[in-house]
Amino acid sequence: MIGDSITDCGRSRWGSGVADGGLGDGYVSLVNGLLVATYPQSQIRIINMGISGNTVRDLKGRWKSDVLEHAPDWLSILIGINDVWQHFESWWGSIRLVSVDDYAEILEDLIRQTRPHLDGLILMTPYYLETDRTDPMRVMMDQFADVVRQLAEQYQAILVDTVAAFDEVLEHVDPLELAQDRVHLNLPGHMILARAFLDAVGYSW
Repeated sequence: MIGDSITDCGRSRWGSGVADGGLGDGYVSLVNGLLVATYPQSQIRIINMGISGNTVRDLKGRWKSDVLEHAPDWLSILIGINDVWQHFESWWGSIRLVSVDDYAEILEDLIRQTRPHLDGLILMTPYYLETDRTDPMRVMMDQFADVVRQLAEQYQAILVDTVAAFDEVLEHVDPLELAQDRVHLNLPGHMILARAFLDAVGYSW
């Protein structure tokens, strides 16, 4: 499971297992816990390769070492939050911004070179917790999410529509109750991600 800080969530850089904190304390750990508890006979091993602050360009730079060399049976990707955020926050500095076209081109290239070697691919849409769909950052994030939806269809991937999952909850809950910056989630927010992920892969609750 690869991505940015949402996937990273404090995971260990020295190991990848549960005992050494390798999975962090976010949705990856929740997904792992429920899969192991429900399907122990499957002997599923999850590796968390999230790195905080990453954009899709960063994924490209570490794709060989952090994905291909692990030769995973299944791969899950959640990336795009920073690619959008950098357009709206000055603290990103003078970096070359990732356009939606850049995002689509790089992500598709990574998928294209990896998909033939996988039993299954899971693509998770990036999200921004904002109920006003005319908000500029929400508008851009929805464009990036549409790229993921299109690639999931094109490459026969399982789609985890995190935007739809959060929108359903946000009909009843203020975004700040899930993430103070509308991006980095607390435990209920990560549980929403985990539930959306498990629903998409056919988990039996």
